[in-house]
Amino acid sequence: MPVVEPDLEFANLYHRHHGFVWRILRRLGVPPGTLDDATQEVFVVVHRRRSDLRADAAVRSWLFGIARRVAADTHRGQHRRDRKHDALPTPADTPPLDDALARNEAAEFVRSFLERLDEGHRMVFALSDIEGMTAPEISEALDVKLNTVYSRLRKARLDFERAVARRESRSKKQQVLHG
Repeated sequence: MPVVEPDLEFANLYHRHHGFVWRILRRLGVPPGTLDDATQEVFVVVHRRRSDLRADAAVRSWLFGIARRVAADTHRGQHRRDRKHDALPTPADTPPLDDALARNEAAEFVRSFLERLDEGHRMVFALSDIEGMTAPEISEALDVKLNTVYSRLRKARLDFERAVARRESRSKKQQVLHG
């Protein structure tokens, strides 16, 4: 593999004029967050077009012209991004943190309730009241008699209502105590 010699002429040009280009871009209104990238872009163009530099031309004038075009491109790009951003729909309002916390607590309550049920009652309750399946569908899916599905569902729902009532009672007691 051949050894690539660094382009000393370009490296010297870069080191001598980097600060000048950076300051010009800043004065041309390039945002601080993109200033280093814009400076790099100027020197990419310089490297690509260095054969265009005439011997009698002032290097700083040539660099200024390239920097001005890069700054204009940066501004156009920013305006395009701003227009696209402004055209985006406004995100839906997020529910208050209290609502999210209440939903998480309710979900945890249901999970905990389901874990306490035996498997037969848990499956019937989950398939009916969570998944929305009908009793005949559950009977077929679990390969149990339809009356067994109704019996398990009735008992699981009653247990759930009692668990909800206990939870509400505890919640009311806590409100009174911490009121």
